[in-house]
Amino acid sequence: MSAIYIAGIAVCSVIAQWLAWAFKVPAILFLLLIGLALGPFSGTLDPDALLGDLLFPVVSLSVAVILFEGSLTLHFKELKGIGKVVRNLCSIGMLATFAVIATTAIFVLELNWQVAAVLGAVLVVTGPTVIAPMLNAMRPDKDIDRILRWEGIVIDPIGALFAVLVFEAVSLVGGEGIFSHTLWALVSTLGVGISIGVASGYLTTYLIRKEWLPFELHKFAILALVLFSFTLSNHLSHESGLLAVTIFGIWLANQDDLEIDSVLEFKEDLSMILISSLFILLAARLKLEDLMLLDTDVFIFLAVVLFIARPLSIFLSTFNTDLPIKSRILLSWIAPRGIVAAAVGSVFALSMTKSQIADADKMVPLIFTVIIVTVVLQSLTATPFARLLGVRQPKPNTLLIIGANHVARAVAKGLKDQNIDVYLSDPAWENCKMARMDGLPCYYGNPQSEHAERYLPLTSLKSVLALSPNRHHNALGVQYFSHLLGDQCVYSLKSSTNHAKANKDSATFLSRQILFGDEGNYAKLSSMMAKGGKVSVTRISEEFKWEQYKEVNSEAIPLFVLTEQNKDEEPILIRPFTSDMKKLPEEGDRVLALQPPKLTVLKDPNANKEGQIGAKLSSQQIT
Repeated sequence: MSAIYIAGIAVCSVIAQWLAWAFKVPAILFLLLIGLALGPFSGTLDPDALLGDLLFPVVSLSVAVILFEGSLTLHFKELKGIGKVVRNLCSIGMLATFAVIATTAIFVLELNWQVAAVLGAVLVVTGPTVIAPMLNAMRPDKDIDRILRWEGIVIDPIGALFAVLVFEAVSLVGGEGIFSHTLWALVSTLGVGISIGVASGYLTTYLIRKEWLPFELHKFAILALVLFSFTLSNHLSHESGLLAVTIFGIWLANQDDLEIDSVLEFKEDLSMILISSLFILLAARLKLEDLMLLDTDVFIFLAVVLFIARPLSIFLSTFNTDLPIKSRILLSWIAPRGIVAAAVGSVFALSMTKSQIADADKMVPLIFTVIIVTVVLQSLTATPFARLLGVRQPKPNTLLIIGANHVARAVAKGLKDQNIDVYLSDPAWENCKMARMDGLPCYYGNPQSEHAERYLPLTSLKSVLALSPNRHHNALGVQYFSHLLGDQCVYSLKSSTNHAKANKDSATFLSRQILFGDEGNYAKLSSMMAKGGKVSVTRISEEFKWEQYKEVNSEAIPLFVLTEQNKDEEPILIRPFTSDMKKLPEEGDRVLALQPPKLTVLKDPNANKEGQIGAKLSSQQIT
């Protein structure tokens, strides 16, 4: 029977993630609902009976992996450049939130002070996995978007680390009641956690740099070392393991010459599996009688969390800054809690319950109540509230190009020269480096990854062009962004003539528009550029119509039609040439095309005037 339950949890996890993808909301909503339905409401799933004594180790090790993955994104050089507001939010604001929530838990909920302190520490953490989908739908202005995204990234490991330290401090208050003993125990715990974290990071870095660890073992070896470091640290000093793995991840993240992108991608996939399964298990552990322990005072507690703790944190963090008042108001409302709060809080609650600390059984129900209220309420109200305050971004106008190869770079430079915002993405570092040398912004990695949600300007994307020579990369991008932006905003370039029919017949490319007409494909564009072809622009006029352009530039491959509009939000309408293009270029439009290396210039003195004009205009190249 246990195998059936485990398989069922896996299936339910996939269903929850799919529903989140379909409805474009944080997955935590459906994971919560499924967990509550299987646990307290139906009694179908009992995690304690299913896993027995393994429950605590499974939850603890899963949290360790999740925190390690989060800490891999914390780069000190980026922390220095993210602005005063975010730094304050993750320091002064975090402490203010902790103080308000902990004090309210003591005096309003009348919780044991140790439980209240840990509860306050756990609830300072917001998570990027909850923030990102909300921001993509809300589309706040750039300052708000940047602050909320970076707060979620930075406060994830820092807040978890803070919660670990608070838990250590309150747990070390023993029967002796001797302050010096407690302080020494805390220092020793910090010493063990930091030492093992640094040692693990140094060992991993040394093995990879010396190439003593083969590339194919990087992911598995680092995962094994994370689990070993966590277990060893806990064995030497109680509950210091979370600190150790957090320091381990931070160490690896800040080694500039260390290639760990494949490890980070693997950890993202593993974290999704663990988060999904873990959240269902933790929600299923809730019992109706535990929920009944929460009386009406919990509404006062929630009101303080929403309307006092967060606004106070924003006020202190934005004091004496240039951030507009409307932006501060919206920031005061957006602070959903996520999986880190649930997972870390559950680990601490299990430990405190075993230590027979009073009110420890109320911690998990309170944490889940805050998660449910903040995620549901803020997901539903964030967009209309941002619209009411007038702090939403203008209509998206950035083109994302999947691929930063020489063809993609040439297309991007041609568009940029026409004042079109472009952003490239490529998993090959050499391509990204060349793009950045050309002055083109480029994301290094797969644009559909969780990591990309944090670093790509997703809220500014208008359309996506898949220009990679790798058909698989194009397919993944088309499938992901067609759901996010809509089929009509996603285009793909055929790899070659041989792949044209396969692309057209495949489920992934079905009903997608194919870039640059029936004759356009990556192999042909690449060949033309290798021979000296250039991207050029030509204006269609009354004297030089589209038919004449085609006649003069018969060997050119038209790429885009640019139409000037009298709109502030979208001054230029961009239409890629496709095989089923209905509206052809008209007078006033500009045609961006890839011209062959040698252009045909009419030198016959008897040539007609229109032909001369056409030849002259078609020779205006943009390199």
